[in-house]
Amino acid sequence: MHNVNDEFPPFFLNGVNSSNEMVVVDSAQISGWKVIYFYPKDFTFICPTEISAMDKVVEAGATVIGISGDNEFCKLAWKTTNGMIREINHTLAADCGLALSSELGVVDYENGVCLRATFIVDEQNTIQSVSCNALDTGRNADEIVAMVDGAIVERGTHSNLLENDNVYASQWSIQTGELGSVEEG
Repeated sequence: MHNVNDEFPPFFLNGVNSSNEMVVVDSAQISGWKVIYFYPKDFTFICPTEISAMDKVVEAGATVIGISGDNEFCKLAWKTTNGMIREINHTLAADCGLALSSELGVVDYENGVCLRATFIVDEQNTIQSVSCNALDTGRNADEIVAMVDGAIVERGTHSNLLENDNVYASQWSIQTGELGSVEEG
């Protein structure tokens, strides 16, 4: 399995974006911090809860992509029929044949599906965090937001935090005490 400090492999996957349009997701075109998460199947009962919660990570400033082995047509049908994910603000991509999932080492071969894996990837495409859960073990988007925020803050400086409209001012203040007087935006 790919691990921390490994490069996240390049990929081209078909998918459905936040506007419910068919797209090609080219990893080379994605800049900044990314959270790439894998889930077993479309049209399951646990996945919509996790998928809709991942929009919290989008709000934190990372690009988010959800991936399963189901094709893009299945994803579009699922999004249009499921109110929980109909208007999510991130792309769902199709790893048909599980090539990317296999390369990353996040496949349950007995069931022929992706495991519940989450990769936090920095702007240099280096994996900064990876977690992988059993099929029936969910994730907490708030914890993922905290990890993304923490990783960005650790690499931040007082100047670039101010330049970015104090997005991470509260976290920086908690860690260093330096921005206690900065007004939150």
